[in-house]
Amino acid sequence: MRNCTVHWPFVPHALTPATRLGTSTSANCTIGGSMRVKTWRNRLNVIAILLLPLLVFTLLSCNNEPEVRGPKFGTKSPFQDVTVYHFAVHPLHNPAKLTQAYQPLIDYLNSHLTGVRLSLEASRDYANFEEKYRARAPEFILPNPWQTLQAMKVGYRVIATAGEPQDFRGIFIARKDGGVLRPFDLKGKAVSYPSPTALAACIMPQYFLHDSGLNVKTDIENKYVGSQESSIMNVVLGLTAVGATWPHPWRAFQKDHPKEAAELKIIWETPSLINNSVMVRNDIPARLVDDVRTLLLKLHGTAQGDSILADMETARFLPASDQDYDLVRRYVANFEKEVRMVETK
Repeated sequence: MRNCTVHWPFVPHALTPATRLGTSTSANCTIGGSMRVKTWRNRLNVIAILLLPLLVFTLLSCNNEPEVRGPKFGTKSPFQDVTVYHFAVHPLHNPAKLTQAYQPLIDYLNSHLTGVRLSLEASRDYANFEEKYRARAPEFILPNPWQTLQAMKVGYRVIATAGEPQDFRGIFIARKDGGVLRPFDLKGKAVSYPSPTALAACIMPQYFLHDSGLNVKTDIENKYVGSQESSIMNVVLGLTAVGATWPHPWRAFQKDHPKEAAELKIIWETPSLINNSVMVRNDIPARLVDDVRTLLLKLHGTAQGDSILADMETARFLPASDQDYDLVRRYVANFEKEVRMVETK
């Protein structure tokens, strides 16, 4: 029977003078009794000497970064040397749908701009979008006409309008089996809107109901549900008798939810007004502003451009300035005088 126990100190100690002279007692071996075997001690000393270069190399290597092969991951953006500008679009759709509709436009603009990059920014609801431009956070915005007036107050200016004027009108959606025929039929019932600040999908429809003889504050229940799609879905689910929206999201809803849309119909429409604007913050370089405006105005009439516009449910971008929205200012002033304040402080 062989029973061997070896105690070997760490390599540097194996090279002490006592070890080299063979007087160390750190290596002991008992074979069938208490015989000491010097052969083991000598072998261990040789191994220690041979391992010393490897130890030194390992210690020195700890101070160097190891070579990394293959994909390298880090926190630096691939656009770190490019100035990024944010393009925020008011919530025509939920964030996922809005990104799907507008990202091709941003990609197109980026492919024609040099030294800068635009980043699309969606918002969860109207209030969230309005907070952003009031804080002057995004450099470019696409607001509705009422929001356009508010953005002017904090230093944005109009560079284009998105869509034909006649396409900017309020529409009332009802169930085909809902039994609503006249505005007076809504008395005592609920009407859904995206937001109290939605011009085409709330302010204009409420003005229409006011002109039709209803007291908007007392004759109906006004439900502000956060988005255009939610306004329509409230009608589908029977939560409201009528939902207010405008042609852009209604066309999108018909494509995305054909089964539900087949149960609905347009019952009334308001007169039209000027469409949504494209605005830029007043501290953005003039050259970039000119480039973006030119690209937007030239978008329609080409295969790629018409495809992008179709995804956005927008006919084309048209030239516009702050002065073109003066008619909205007059319209809202009359609405607030006769119906309600757009915002309550």
